[in-house]
Amino acid sequence: MREILGRRRRLLSQRGDGRPELIGAALTFATEWQWPVLPGVAADPRGHSRCGCPDADCTVPGAHPFDPGLLAATTDARMVRWWWTNRPAAPIVLATGGNAPCAVSLPALAAAHTLTALDRLGMRLGPVVAAPSRWAILVRPYTMEQLGELLYAKDFVPGSLRFHGEGGYLALPPSETGEGEVRWERAPLPGSASPWVPDVEAVVDAAVEALTRTGVSAPEF
Repeated sequence: MREILGRRRRLLSQRGDGRPELIGAALTFATEWQWPVLPGVAADPRGHSRCGCPDADCTVPGAHPFDPGLLAATTDARMVRWWWTNRPAAPIVLATGGNAPCAVSLPALAAAHTLTALDRLGMRLGPVVAAPSRWAILVRPYTMEQLGELLYAKDFVPGSLRFHGEGGYLALPPSETGEGEVRWERAPLPGSASPWVPDVEAVVDAAVEALTRTGVSAPEF
């Protein structure tokens, strides 16, 4: 058993020339963890920082679903295998919410401060996804009503704080998007069940404090 877990840990953590095939990671997410995934739109071959979708001003190049659309996300192994067999370089996109984790994302610098604050409080964290400009802390699924009540209780919520809930999406490692590599800042521990993630309340409290303290509040960041 230890040997199997070690192999899975290497599968999720390898980077560079030795990084795992996307299809292997996608199958782990979908079949072992029951996270619905689908392939993201590829970067435009004419310019890696541009998106392959029709939107010339796309703000998340290569990091969002397009064809198929988000509703096609699945945990079916045959579909996942077919997608990445035909599109082996496609980013892995998680459909957040439902039975899958949601996420709270914030600018990378403020995210680092937030993780430090949560560590100082002794709070247990689950996986953290890091893209070049933003990090996303995975949290337990929440409803829009729960999120609304949580944010309403705050005096101020920085615009740079973003929420990936029901109907949202998030690119997962080891995807390569128009912005660059998506990696694990804090990798999940592999196993047969979906990784543990914290409640959204504590994460939002620490994130709002970190963003306010660092002055990062521009919504477009």
